[in-house]
Amino acid sequence: MGSGYRLLMTKILYVDMDNVLVDFQSALSKLEPTVIKKHENRLDEVEGIFSLMDPLPGALEAFRMLASKYDTYILSTAPWENASAWSDKLEWVKEHLGSSGYKRLICTHHKHLNYGDYLIDDRLANGADQFVGEHILFGQPPFLDWNSVLDYLIQ
Repeated sequence: MGSGYRLLMTKILYVDMDNVLVDFQSALSKLEPTVIKKHENRLDEVEGIFSLMDPLPGALEAFRMLASKYDTYILSTAPWENASAWSDKLEWVKEHLGSSGYKRLICTHHKHLNYGDYLIDDRLANGADQFVGEHILFGQPPFLDWNSVLDYLIQ
């Protein structure tokens, strides 16, 4: 059977960006204190902040490994009040995931509208709590880190 048939049989996996693939806090040390103060409690609205973030430990390797087994997409929400976030997230995927993330980024405020088998997300917001497949709550037991997620999903 052709590769198209294999793709139909492959389970669909979505991976959130912020605090799952990307270390949001890593950008804060790269911002001026005046910018942090000005955007207190709204740091995701700082123009360019998403381009400053580092990958979480093990995230890039885990994404590539999962992409070899699953039909894998990045499912992220970009702040409505930060137009640069949308393009910054795309540039981050290009820089850090390369061909593994090529045309695999979906930005939405309604994650539950995406059909799939798994969603790895650190929050219940933006429809993650209504996702029809299995929600793997990243950063919470038993999925505290990428090793525990891989142990569960790669058998």
